[in-house]
Amino acid sequence: MSTGFTAKITMGKRQKNKNLKSLQFAILASGTEKEKANITARWLLETFSRYYDNSILIPKKAQIAFEKCHWQAAFNLSKKRLSMYSETVRQVSTNLVSILPDLAKKKPFWTRIEKEFSHLVSSRYEADFAYSFILSIRRILMGEYWEPMPRALRKYPSINKRDKMWNNRTNNIFYQYCIQQVIKPEIIGRILEIPNFSIPFGNLEADSQVAANYANMALGFNDNKPKENRKIQVINAGFFRNRGCYIVGRIISDHAVLKPFVLALLNSSSGIFIDAVLTEEAHSQTIFSSTLANFHVTNPYYHELSAFLQSTMPKRPLGLHYTTIGFNHIGKVTVLQEIAEEIAASGETLDTAIGFRGTVAMGFSAASSAYVLKVIRDKPTKNYKWGNFEGIDSVLEKYRKVHRINRTGSMLDNIIYQNLKLPKNWFSPSLLSEINSYAQKSISIKGDSVIFQHLIIQPKLTPLPIFFENASLGQIRRAVINLGYCIKNNAAANIFNKDLDSRNYGVSHFLKVYLFDYDAVEPLTDIKIRTNRERYEGEEDIPEWFFEDGHIFLPEEIEVGLRIKDRSLKRVFKDIHSDLLTVNYWVEMQAALLEGKVPEFRAYPETARLRHFR
Repeated sequence: MSTGFTAKITMGKRQKNKNLKSLQFAILASGTEKEKANITARWLLETFSRYYDNSILIPKKAQIAFEKCHWQAAFNLSKKRLSMYSETVRQVSTNLVSILPDLAKKKPFWTRIEKEFSHLVSSRYEADFAYSFILSIRRILMGEYWEPMPRALRKYPSINKRDKMWNNRTNNIFYQYCIQQVIKPEIIGRILEIPNFSIPFGNLEADSQVAANYANMALGFNDNKPKENRKIQVINAGFFRNRGCYIVGRIISDHAVLKPFVLALLNSSSGIFIDAVLTEEAHSQTIFSSTLANFHVTNPYYHELSAFLQSTMPKRPLGLHYTTIGFNHIGKVTVLQEIAEEIAASGETLDTAIGFRGTVAMGFSAASSAYVLKVIRDKPTKNYKWGNFEGIDSVLEKYRKVHRINRTGSMLDNIIYQNLKLPKNWFSPSLLSEINSYAQKSISIKGDSVIFQHLIIQPKLTPLPIFFENASLGQIRRAVINLGYCIKNNAAANIFNKDLDSRNYGVSHFLKVYLFDYDAVEPLTDIKIRTNRERYEGEEDIPEWFFEDGHIFLPEEIEVGLRIKDRSLKRVFKDIHSDLLTVNYWVEMQAALLEGKVPEFRAYPETARLRHFR
C-alpha cells in the first residue's frame, strides 16, 4: 500500500483492540479504487465485529447482575442493548461519509465494497447479521428503502457446513436427558448446572426434589405407566431478564415436541432458588411474548435458539422469537420476510383490520397473517377527544417508548420501520385509497410500490369487542378479569392509557389481554388523580379539578370508560378489580413509581410457583 500500512487483518479472530483509526487512514491513503474498496470493507467488518462482540457480552453481564442482585444494572443493560445497533449504524455512516464524502454518488464503488465485505463474512456464523448491518448503512448513505427480502439472506447461511464446529453444534445448542416414566431429582440437578452460576443455590437438593415432584404431577408422569422413550432437551444457556433467570427446554417423545419445560429461577440473600416450573405452552408463550422486555441469552446461536423456541410455541411467528432473545434487527428482517411469504402463499391482500377504526392509527392486515400493520393519520378523525393533536412524531415517540420499556406482560412490542417500500399489489384498492387519502404525510405511491415514511407492525390480536361477540361466556369472563390485570400491569410500568375504551385492547389465543394502541398513553406519574365521590348529590357547581391543567383521571369512571355493555361483565370486573375504581390505588402506585420502586411483576401464574409445594 502507498501508506506503508502492511499489517495483515485476520478477520476470523475479531480482535477488540484493532486500531480503527489506522484503517481509516489507510482508506484515505490507499491508491487504487480496488485497494480502497478492500480496506473499506475490512474497516466496516471490524466495526461490525466490535458491535457484535459487545452485544453478545451483554448476556454474561446480565448473568453477573443476577448473581449479585444488581437489578438496576440489569435494567440498564436492557436499555443499552436496544439502542446499540441503531447507534452503531448511525455512527459508522457518519464516519464513512467523513472519510469518503462522495460515496453516495458512487454506487458502483459501494457495490465493490459490498462484494468484498460479503466475501469476508461468508464463512462466519453471523454472516447474515453482518450483511444486514451493511445494508442498514447503505440505506442511510444512499437514501434507499427497506424492502422485504424473502429469505434473501440465506445466501449467507448461519449454519455453514464449512464451519469446523458444525458436527458439534448440537451440543452447543442444547443438552439432552433421557427419561422414561418420571423426571428424577438428579436430572433437575444436572439441568440446574447449565448456567454455570458463580454463586450457590440456597438448597439445591430440596429444590430439585420439589421441582421434579411438581413437573411429574403437571405432566402426568408416574411409575405406573408403561415406559416411553422421552427426552428433555434443555438450551445450553441462561435466559436473563430483570430480576429473573430461566432455564428453557422441551420434552420430546419419538421426535415430537410434547411440552415446553422451563425452570424459573430467582436470587435472594439465601441463594438462588427455583421459583416455578412451567410446562404449558400458554405459560411459555407468556414469558416469551413481545409484551415483556427482551431476554439476554448466554448462547450466541440466534437462529437455532429461535427455531427451538418456536418448536415449543408454534403459534408465535419466528420473527418475534428473534426479537424476544434480543436480536431485534434480525427480527425486523424476518418479520418482513414472513409477511411476504404469507401473502405469496395465501394470495390475500392487505385490507382494513377487523375491529374499531382507530382515530389516530390506521390498522390493516391480510386475513390469515400473524401481523397487523399500522400507519399514523395526518390528523385524527372527528372522534378524537384529547384536545390539540401533537402530530405524527409525537405518536411515533409513544410507540417507541413502549418498545424501550419493560412492557410488564400487558403491552405489545412494536416493530417500527422507516422508509419502507412494499409492493403495491399487496394492498386492496380500497385500503390503498384510504391510506393515500388520510396518511399523505406518511405514504406515497411510486409506480408499483407504496413508500412508507413510517410503518408500525405488531402481532395480531382479536380486539375485545370482536372477541365478546364470538367467545363463550366463560372465555369472556376470563378476558374481562384479565383486562383488569392488564391495566394494573401497565400502571406498574408507569403507563396510563387515557382512552380506557376496551376497543384498544386485544385478546391472545390464551385469553391474555394486551393494550395495543398507544396514541393516548401517558406516564402515570403525570396524571392527576381526582374524584367526584366527595360531592353531594344535587351539587351543580363545577368541580375544582375542572380548571386544572394537565390530564385528569377519575377512577370511578373506569366502568363507563371501558364501554363494556353487559351488566354482568361489569360486575365481574368490579368484583375482582374494585381497587382500580379507588383514588388510593392510583395515588399509591404513583408514589411507588416516584420513589423509584419497581412494582413486582411475574409473567407466570401463581399456581406454578413451588412455594406452594415445599
